[in-house]
Amino acid sequence: MVDAKKMNGKVPGGAGTEGGRRPTGVPAPPDAATAPDGGTSHPDPQVVEKPVIRRFEKAYKLDILRQVEACAGMGQIGALLRREGLYSSYLTKWRRQRDQGLLEAKASGKRPAKPPTQDPRVPRLQRENARLTARLKQAELILEIQKKASEILGIPLRMLDNEGND
Repeated sequence: MVDAKKMNGKVPGGAGTEGGRRPTGVPAPPDAATAPDGGTSHPDPQVVEKPVIRRFEKAYKLDILRQVEACAGMGQIGALLRREGLYSSYLTKWRRQRDQGLLEAKASGKRPAKPPTQDPRVPRLQRENARLTARLKQAELILEIQKKASEILGIPLRMLDNEGND
């Protein structure tokens, strides 16, 4: 009789397992879980190369929104979403699009123009421009007063020549 300790857990003939692993070159025994003939098969683990992006027509979106608004009982909206294979976030997005008028059917197939986005710096720059304009008007008024005072008092003003020398 062969001692199992001397064979390191192998069964005579080399078809046994060693610590749950199959020796190299020995085929796996048929298993009902992996058998294609009626055993429970596992889903294919292969990842699809590129996911399919679902796109919905405007008419479909409007129809679903009308159906949702017609739902009165508890759980009807959830049942509708499950039946159509939709997420509740779609409803939020589609309601926003409807309120903005983006779901209205148009004759042309062109996409609507994006609303112009304003640079966040514009209000600050407008305030600064208004402040500087007011300061400029004040400075011009002070210069006019100085010119009139110098004329009345007969004090000649120093003018800058074209070369910029004082």
